[in-house]
Amino acid sequence: MNLNLKKLAFLAFLCGVNFAVFAQNKNVQLPANWFNLDLTENGYFGISTEKAYRDLLKDKKPKQEIVVAVIDGGIDTDHPDLKNVLWTNKKEIPGNGIDDDGNGYIDDIHGWNFIGSKKGNLEFDNLELVRLLRIYTPKYQSTTNLTPLDSAQKEEFRLYKKMVGDFGKKYEDASNTFSVLIAINKVLDSVAKINKKEIPTLVDIDQYKADDETEEQVKTIIRKGAKEDGGFEKFYKSIKDGYKQYDAMLKYNLNPKYDVRADLVGDDYSDANQRNYGNNDVKGPDAFHGTHVAGIIGADRINSIGILGVANSVKIMAIRVVPTGDERDKDVANGIRYAVDNGARVINMSFGKSYKWDKKAVDEAVKYAEAKGVLLVHAAGNDNQDNDLEENYPNKFFDSKEAETYKQAHKKAVKPDFTPPKPNAQYGGMGMRSPYDRTSVLKPIPVDTAKFRLPHASNWIEVGASAYKDDDNLKADFSNYGKYNVDVFAPGFLIRSTVPDNKYEEADGTSMASPVVAGLAGLILSYYPELKPAQVREIIMKSVSKVAHKIKYKNEKGDNVRVLFSEICVSGGIVNAYNALKLAESYK
Repeated sequence: MNLNLKKLAFLAFLCGVNFAVFAQNKNVQLPANWFNLDLTENGYFGISTEKAYRDLLKDKKPKQEIVVAVIDGGIDTDHPDLKNVLWTNKKEIPGNGIDDDGNGYIDDIHGWNFIGSKKGNLEFDNLELVRLLRIYTPKYQSTTNLTPLDSAQKEEFRLYKKMVGDFGKKYEDASNTFSVLIAINKVLDSVAKINKKEIPTLVDIDQYKADDETEEQVKTIIRKGAKEDGGFEKFYKSIKDGYKQYDAMLKYNLNPKYDVRADLVGDDYSDANQRNYGNNDVKGPDAFHGTHVAGIIGADRINSIGILGVANSVKIMAIRVVPTGDERDKDVANGIRYAVDNGARVINMSFGKSYKWDKKAVDEAVKYAEAKGVLLVHAAGNDNQDNDLEENYPNKFFDSKEAETYKQAHKKAVKPDFTPPKPNAQYGGMGMRSPYDRTSVLKPIPVDTAKFRLPHASNWIEVGASAYKDDDNLKADFSNYGKYNVDVFAPGFLIRSTVPDNKYEEADGTSMASPVVAGLAGLILSYYPELKPAQVREIIMKSVSKVAHKIKYKNEKGDNVRVLFSEICVSGGIVNAYNALKLAESYK
C-alpha cells in the first residue's frame, strides 16, 4: 500500500526535479513505536502515549475494557499481537451453526462480515462512481443541454456530467500509472531472470544492459525510487504492490461490466433496511489494511513482542464491509449498527469515497450510534484535497432539509466534459501527462462557512495524517485537510503495525492516523468510562499539541503554499495522549 506510487512513476520524467523537495523522505529509519513517542523527550512528533503511561497512569488501573470496532476490510484474528485483545461474543458458541444469542448473526465470535455469504467473500468491487454511472448512463448518455428536463432530471444530468468527467480522469490516471508500473516490472523481472534470483539487487539493476531508451528511463526510476523509499527492497515491494493495486483498479474498480455482488453476497441491495446477511469470516481474502489498523489501536502491550498499540484496555471488534474498491452505504450502515448493538464504545472507519448512494441509511446509523453513546472516528482521505471544498463520504453532515435548501442555493458549477489529452512526446511516449500541466486547473472556490453549521453528528472526529518531524513538512503530503472539516491530525506516516501471517509492516495514510485517535479515545474511556462521546471528542480536540509554525503543502492549483496549521484543521494541532488524559481528569 504505497500511496505515492503515481508520484514515484512520474519521477523519471520530471527531469531535474527532486521529488524530496515536495514531500517527506522515506529514506529514514524511525523507531517502530514513533507514533507513541513524545516530541520533547524523543524528538518525534508522536502523541506522547508512553509518557502518559509512565507519568499519569503508572499507579492507576483501567476501570473498564472498552470495545473498539474496526469497520474495515478484515482482520487476521490469529495474529499473536492481536489474539489476546480481540472482542469475543461470549453469548455465542463457536462453530455450532446456531444464532445462540439471537442477534441475527450465526457464529459471530469476533464480529461479522457483511460482504460475504455461504458462497464465499466479495474481494473486489467497483468505485461508487462506476456503480452510479451504471445507473445514469442509460438515462442520460444521449441527453444534451437542449433536452427538455424537469428539475429532478436536470439535477441528475448535472451529476451525470460530473461523473463522466471524473471517470475519464480516473481511468486516464490509472492507465498511465499502470503503463509505467508494467515497464518497471518488466525490467525487474528481466533482471531477476538473468541473474537467476527471485528478487534482484540494485547492483544487478545497474549492471543490466537496457534494450532501449524506455528501459534506461526505468532504470533511472528504480535508482531514484530506491533512494526515496529508503532501500531497494522497500521500492521493490512498493512496485509489486502497486502493480497489483492498479491491475485491480482497471479490472474491477473502474470496470462498469464487473458486478458480482448479487452472486457472492446475495442480499437485496435495494433494501436498505435489510440487516441479516453476510458470514462470520471477519478476515476475508485481504486483511492487510484492517489488521494494520487494529494493531495501531490496541496491539498487545504486555506480551513483549511486536508493537505497542495506543490503548492498553480495549477489545477489538472486527467488522468487514470494505472490499478492494469502494464500500457500499448499506454495508457501512449495518456495520455501525452491529458495532453499537454489540457493545462498541468507539468505531474506527478508515475508508472513504467521493460519491454517495444511500447516505440516508448511513446518516440514520450515525444518529443511532450518537443516541447510544458511541464515538465515530473517520479518516479524512489521502488525495491531498481540501475537504472543505471537495466531497468525502461518509461524513458527519446529515442529508437534512436544511442541507437540501443550502444545496439548491449554492449549486456548484459543472466541470467541463472530459476530453482525453493529446499524447505528450516529452514523457517518453508512455502516454504520461505532466503533473505540472496547469492548463486544466480550475480557479479556487471560496469557502462558504455557512454549510458547516448545518445539522451534523456530535459524535464524529475527522482525522488527517501527520509526519514525524516538527517542521514545515509536518502535514503528510498525501493527507486531505480542511479548516472546518478536518478536526485533528495524528501520525500517519511510516507507521509500523500488525499485518497478516504474524508479520509487521510500515504503511502510510489517514487510514493509519484514524486508529491512532480511535486508540486514544479507547484509552481515555477505559480510565474515564462515564464520559460521553461529545466529551471525548472535546477532550481530544482541546488537548492537541498546537503547531505554532507554518507548514507547506500543495493546494488545489498545484502550488506550494505555506500556512498556519490552524488553516488546515479545526483544532490546529496533533492529538496528544498525555494532555488528553490530564484534561479528562478535570471532567469528573
